[in-house]
Order: sequence, then structure tokens, then C-alpha cells
Amino acid sequence: MPQLSMHSPVGDITVSEDEGKIVSLDWGWGMTQEKTPLLLKAKGQLEAYFDGALKKFTLPLRPPGTLFSRHVWAEMRRIPYGKILTYGELAFLVENHPRAVGQVCASNPIPIIIPCHRVLGAKETLGGYSGEGGLATKCDLLRLEGFLL
Repeated sequence: MPQLSMHSPVGDITVSEDEGKIVSLDWGWGMTQEKTPLLLKAKGQLEAYFDGALKKFTLPLRPPGTLFSRHVWAEMRRIPYGKILTYGELAFLVENHPRAVGQVCASNPIPIIIPCHRVLGAKETLGGYSGEGGLATKCDLLRLEGFLL
């Protein structure tokens, strides 16, 4: 599976593709480095995002998961840059329970690009974040987007 790594303000990250679609974003440096057109495009979009110049990712994604998980991730991708939803609000949109939505957020295989950091607990409590650095990383991403905590 082709991978490409990069340095970012939230640590080293590696993006992986399979059959022409992004399937994961992980923290750390990947063992193999392959500069495919899609991975170079993903790297460029991530760099632009971290520079504050990109508000919406336009990459083909195929996150592995259940039909429900893919539905939740699709709704997350609709949350605008610099905005948030609570787990309850997102649960209402997907007609399910906030805890189920929280579990899907925690299992997000493509964080940042699928912006699970934009989902907060009730009354704007942070909730959790499964990416490297946990809540500190979630706060960094929200601050980058201009959301003041």
C-alpha cells in the first residue's frame, strides 16, 4: 500500500492510499515512501490546511468501516472549517445515539481530513481525540481553524 509521510504542526503524519483513494492518516513516519500523484496531492492539501490556506479537502476517500461509520464520517466532512458540532447534534443528523457517534469518531481512520476534531461534547466540552497527542492535538487543530476554546 503506497504511503507518504510529512512533518506537520501536530507531529509527523503518514497518509496511505489503496486503489486510488486515501484510506488512512496515521501519526508517525511510514516505513515506505511512495510519491504517487494522489499522495502528493494529499500532502499538498495537508500543507495548505496547516498554513491556513485550505478550508476543505477534496481528496477521494475510502475509509474502512461499517455503513453506519461511513455515514457518520460523511456528515463530519460537511462540518465547515472553523465550526463545530456536538456529539448530540451529529447523532441527531445520523439518527443515532451520541455514544455511537463518539465511538465512530474514536475509530476515524483518516483524522484531520475527516474532521473528527470538530465534534465536541455537550456545552462545548472537548470530549476525546484518538489522534497522537490526544486533546492537545484536538485543541491545536481547532485553534488553527480559528475556533477559540
